[in-house]
Amino acid sequence: MPLSLSNKKKLRNMLFIVFIIAILLSIRIGYIQFIWGPELSSMASSQQSQSRKITAKRGTIYDSTGEYILATSSSVETVNVNPTLIPSDQKEKISNDLARIFELDYETVLEKVSKRSSIETIIQKVDKEKTDELRKWMSENNITTGINIDEDSKRYYPYNDLAAQVIGFCGSDNQGLDGVEAKYDNELKGTNGKIQRQTNATGESLGGEEYISAIDGNNLYLTIDMTIQSIVEKYLEEACIDNVCTDGGSIIAMDPRNGDILAMATYPSYNLNTPYEPSTDELKSIWDSLSQKDKTTELQGLWRNKSISDTYEPGSVFKTVTASAALEEGIVTDIDSPGQFCCTGGIEVAGTRIKCWRYYNPHGSESLREALMNSCNPVFIGLGQKIGVTKYYEYLRKFGLFSKTGIALPGEANSIFIKEEKAGPVELATISFGQRFEITPLQMITAVSTIANNGVYIKPRIVKSIQNSQTGEITELPIETGEQVISEENARKVLSMMNSVVSEGTGKNAKVVGYNVGGKTGTSEDGVNTGKYVTSFCGIAETDNPKIVLLITLYNPTGEGGHQGGGVAAPVGGKILSEVLPYLDTK
Repeated sequence: MPLSLSNKKKLRNMLFIVFIIAILLSIRIGYIQFIWGPELSSMASSQQSQSRKITAKRGTIYDSTGEYILATSSSVETVNVNPTLIPSDQKEKISNDLARIFELDYETVLEKVSKRSSIETIIQKVDKEKTDELRKWMSENNITTGINIDEDSKRYYPYNDLAAQVIGFCGSDNQGLDGVEAKYDNELKGTNGKIQRQTNATGESLGGEEYISAIDGNNLYLTIDMTIQSIVEKYLEEACIDNVCTDGGSIIAMDPRNGDILAMATYPSYNLNTPYEPSTDELKSIWDSLSQKDKTTELQGLWRNKSISDTYEPGSVFKTVTASAALEEGIVTDIDSPGQFCCTGGIEVAGTRIKCWRYYNPHGSESLREALMNSCNPVFIGLGQKIGVTKYYEYLRKFGLFSKTGIALPGEANSIFIKEEKAGPVELATISFGQRFEITPLQMITAVSTIANNGVYIKPRIVKSIQNSQTGEITELPIETGEQVISEENARKVLSMMNSVVSEGTGKNAKVVGYNVGGKTGTSEDGVNTGKYVTSFCGIAETDNPKIVLLITLYNPTGEGGHQGGGVAAPVGGKILSEVLPYLDTK
C-alpha cells in the first residue's frame, strides 16, 4: 500500500532527525577522541596507576674543614595504606593496631583506612625500629597487601643550635625554609624516586612494581669553621647575659683575604631540630599564654639573622671609613703629624654645635692617629667637610655601603642613607662619625675587611664548595673581589692607627698578649630618642698580616658595665681573639 503524503513527510522528518543526531554523535565522538583523548587517557592511566614517592636523601652540610657535619639526613620510613585492598571486616582492627603501634589517634587512622582511594599516608619519617614492629605485626597477622612501608629521610642537625641562623632548617617535605638550607635548596634536595604499579578499577595490582631510585642531593662545604663558630657563640652568649642586652647581639668573623665568613652568630638562638618550639627560658614561661600570631612573631625573631637582616647605626667604628677616604684624597698624609687637629670639645656645623664625647675635657691638639685612638668626633667631622658630600658618597659606594653584599643567604637587608642630593652639612657631619644612617653588620665588616685586604673590596661568601653526590666531584665557588678602594699604602696607615686604638686608645680591652691586634670601638643610639644603645667593636688581627676581622654588635646593653664600646664590646673581642688566633696559627 503506497504511503500517503503525510506519512511521507513524517518519514522524511524522522530520517532528517536521525541524520542530524548521527552527525552530532560523530562530532561528539571525534571531539572526545581527538580533543579530550589525551586528557582522558592521562586520567585513566592515573586511576590505574598507584605511585608512592621515595624521598631523596638531602645533601650533607659540612663546616669548612670537612671534619664536622652541620646538617645531615638520616634514613627513616613512611607508612602508607591502600584502602581498596583492605577488607571491610578488617578495617577497624587494622586501624586500631596501626594507631597503637605508632601512638596515633584511632579515629583519624580509621578515617584514612576507610577512604575510597588508592593511597593514604598513615605516618611519615618514622624510625626503623617502629616500622620493624609493624613488619612483625603484619607477618603475625598474615597481611601481605594494603600496607606499604617506603624509604624516606629526615633532616638532623648534630649540634642543635650551632650556627642556627646561618644553616636554617627544613619543612616536613624536606624543603629548605631558611638559611643555607633555603638558599641552596636546589643543590641539596636531590630528585625524588618512586614506586609505581598498574592497578584495575578496584585497586588490585595488574603486575609487578616499577622502582625508580631517588637521586641524593649534593653536599655543601661552608666557609664556617666549627671551632671558631663555637668560640664566638660561647662569648656572644656570655656577653649578652652579663651585660643584659635586651635585644640580643651578633658577631661576625671574616677572613679578609678571601671573604670567607669564618663565624656568624646571633643571640638568642634556637634548636634546628625543633625550630617551632621556644628555646629561651623567658619565652618558655609565657609560651602557652601567647596567641598563634604572637608565637609566630616570636619564632621568626629567633630565626632572624641579625648580622644580615638588621640595620644599625655603626657609631665610631665607621671612622675607619672616613679616615680611609681622607688619606686617599690626600687631605692627610702624615698620620702622626703633631697638632694637625685640635679638639675644643665641639664643632659648629651650619649653626648646630656637635659635641665631642669629651665635651667638658677636650682632647686638644691631636694627630690623626691620636684622633682615632681618642675617637674624637670633631676631627672626623672636619675631615668629612674637607672631603665633601660628592666625593664622600663616592667612597661609600666603593666600600659597597649602598648595596647588599650579595652573600648567599636569604633575608639580606640594605643600608639606609639620606640621598646624596639631600645631604647637607649636618648630615655629612653625622655620617662622618657613624651616626644618623643605618647599615647591616655584614656591610660594616665588609668595609673594614676591604681595608684589611690591602684596600681591595672583597665580597663575603658563606659556601666555599659543592660536592656532586653522584660523582664525588667538588666544585670550588669563586672568590670575588672588587676595585681598589684605597691604596695599599693608605690601608697600612689605617691598620697602624687601629693597632694604636687597641694598644693605647679606647680599644685597649681587646689586647691579646703576643699578637698585634687592631680595632675600633663604637657606641650609637638605636634610633632617635629610644633610650637604647648599640655598642660594638671591630677588631683586626694581625695588623701586619690580617687574617681575621671580627665585628661584635650588642643591642641595648643595660648591665652595670654601661653601654660604651670600649668597656662592653672590646673585652669580648679580646676573649675571642685570645682563643681564635692560637687556633689559626695551627692551621
